[in-house]
Amino acid sequence: MSVQVAAPAVELKELSGPMDKAAGPPCEPVTAHPPGHAVAAAQCSLPATEREAAPAAPSSSSCSGGGERPPLSGCPGLSAAGLPLGAAKVPQASAMKRSDPHHPQHRHRDGSDNGSGSAAEALVSPDGTVTEAPRTVKKIQFADQKQEFNKRPTKIGRRSLSRSISQSSTDSYSSAASYTDSSDDETSPRDKQQKNSKGSSDFCVKNIKQAEFGRREIEIAEQEMPALMALRKRAQGEKPLAGAKIVGCTHITAQTAVLMETLGALGAQCRWAACNIYSTLNEVAAALAESGFPVFAWKGESEDDFWWCIDRCVNVEGWQPNMILDDGGDLTHWIYKKYPNMFKKIKGIVEESVTGVHRLYQLSKAGKLCVPAMNVNDSVTKQKFDNLYCCRESILDGLKRTTDMMFGGKQVVVCGYGEVGKGCCAALKAMGSIVYVTEIDPICALQACMDGFRLVKLNEVIRQVDIVITCTGNKNVVTREHLDRMKNSCIVCNMGHSNTEIDVASLRTPELTWERVRSQVDHVIWPDGKRIVLLAEGRLLNLSCSTVPTFVLSITATTQALALIELYNAPEGRYKQDVYLLPKKMDEYVASLHLPTFDAHLTELTDEQAKYLGLNKNGPFKPNYYRY
Repeated sequence: MSVQVAAPAVELKELSGPMDKAAGPPCEPVTAHPPGHAVAAAQCSLPATEREAAPAAPSSSSCSGGGERPPLSGCPGLSAAGLPLGAAKVPQASAMKRSDPHHPQHRHRDGSDNGSGSAAEALVSPDGTVTEAPRTVKKIQFADQKQEFNKRPTKIGRRSLSRSISQSSTDSYSSAASYTDSSDDETSPRDKQQKNSKGSSDFCVKNIKQAEFGRREIEIAEQEMPALMALRKRAQGEKPLAGAKIVGCTHITAQTAVLMETLGALGAQCRWAACNIYSTLNEVAAALAESGFPVFAWKGESEDDFWWCIDRCVNVEGWQPNMILDDGGDLTHWIYKKYPNMFKKIKGIVEESVTGVHRLYQLSKAGKLCVPAMNVNDSVTKQKFDNLYCCRESILDGLKRTTDMMFGGKQVVVCGYGEVGKGCCAALKAMGSIVYVTEIDPICALQACMDGFRLVKLNEVIRQVDIVITCTGNKNVVTREHLDRMKNSCIVCNMGHSNTEIDVASLRTPELTWERVRSQVDHVIWPDGKRIVLLAEGRLLNLSCSTVPTFVLSITATTQALALIELYNAPEGRYKQDVYLLPKKMDEYVASLHLPTFDAHLTELTDEQAKYLGLNKNGPFKPNYYRY
C-alpha cells in the first residue's frame, strides 16, 4: 500500500477569487511511513492555675471548622520575644503578657462579649506594674456564609460520592455545572422534548437554555482562531462547499463550533456528533443547536448514547451525507457497518487522529476503502502543533485540574515518545519531574535518550512511579498486572485518542471498589486498601478533564477545512480509493495564515536564490519526504 500525497484541486492563492475547479493531473504516489486551611499558630500552654481561671471557649459554627485562636500567653522560661528569661534584660516594649478574663477590654465596643472565649491581656513591666494592653479582636465575617451553605442542592440524584461500577462508567458532571440545575442531570437528553427559538427540534443536547453562555465561549474562541476567520472571510463569497453535506464526529468544543460555523459560511450543510463521551461542552452544543446545526451530543453520554447520537446524524430522512469529517474513525466504522450504500454518494473522508488514520490504512490494505481519504493527522501542521505543542500545555492543565498535585520531584513514566509523548515529557521535565520513557521504535527511543530521558521498560519502574501517562495509540499498554503492582495513590491517565491503552475493563471486577472523587476522577481500591487514581476512565485526558489551547486548534481546524474543500472540489479521478497526505503547499498555507498573529515577517527568496535551490519563490519549500 502506498501513501499518496494529494495535489490541490483548489489554488490557494485564489481563495479570494473564483475557486479553480479545473481538472489537473494528480501527484505521483509518494511512499511514506503511516503514521480554607487554617495555619495553626505555634503557642505555649497556659500555666495550670491560669488554665483553670480562664473561661472555656464556646463551640464555633464558622466555616473555619474550629474555634478562635487563643491569645498568646506567658510561656514558662521564655520571654514574649522567645528568648530565655535572664538571658538578656527584657525591654519594656517586650514585656510579658498575661490574661485577665474579667478585664473590660475583653468586651466589644457595644459592650457585648466577643464570643471568642479568649481573655483580655495586660502588660507586666519589669518592676511588676500591671498596665492595660489595648487589644482588638478581629473576626472575619462572611456576610453570605449561611446562604452559601444553604444553596447546596438537597437532591444529588445519581451523583453519589460512592459509585457503583456501572454508574462510574456513564455518569459525569456537566462542564457547565454553573448553568445547569440538578433537575437537568436526572433526565437523559434523549427523553427531553426541546426546541430552539426557530421551532426546530432536530438536535439532542443537555439543555438548549444554555445557548447564550455557549455563544459567548464561541465568540472568545473566534478571537484566537485567526486562520479560520480569514478563510471564512476570503472564501465565503465563492462558497466552495456549496452543496456539501458534511457529517462530522469530533470533540464538540468552542473551537469545533468555529469550524462548523465556518463550514456553514462556506456553503456546507452539517450534522454533528461527539467523538468522546466526556469532552462535549454542553453550553457550546446548545449554542450550535440554537443556531440551527443538528447536534447530537452531551457530556457524560453512555456507550449506548454515543452510538445513538452518531446514528441520528447519519440516519435522517431526506438527507444523505456526501463528505465525512471524522476524529477516531467511529463515524466511518458506523456507516460501513450500518449504511454501506451511503458510500456510493460520499466523495471523501477527512480523518485527523492517529487511531482513525490507522483504521483507514487497514481498510485500504484490505481493499475495503470505498472512497478517497485525506490523512490530516500526518500533515506537518497537525503533528507538530496539535500533537506536540498542544499536549505540552494541556497535559499539565488536565493533571492540575483533576488532582491539584505538584509536579516537582514526582516520578513519571510516559509510554510513547511520538509527538504527543514529546510534548508531555518536555512539560513535565520543565516542572521538575523525573521522567522515564517507554518506546518500541528505536528512532524515537534514541530521541528520548538524546533529550535527556531514561528509556525503560514499564515493568522496571511501575512500582516506584507517581504518574503513568499513555500516548501510544495502541491497546493494553497498561495491563491489569501493571495496575496491581502500582504504588498507592499512583495517578493513571491517557493522552491518546482511544480508551484502549489502559485496560480499564479489567478493573471492573467484584473485588475492586470504585469511588467517584470528583468529575472525571475515580479511586479504584484494592482489598488491601491500596488505591490508584484513574482519570477520565482512561479516555483522552486533556479534552475530557480540561481544555486545550484555542490557537493550536485553529491550525488543525483550518487544515481540516482545506482538506474538505480539496476533496469536495477535486475532479473525478484525481483521487483513487486510497489514503492521501495533505499537499505540502496547503500545510505551508495554513502556517502562513497564523503568522500575522505574532507580527512575524517571512524572508523572501531572490530569483537567484530560488534558482540556486531549484524552488518556486512561493513554495512549497520542502519536498514531501522532508521530516520536520
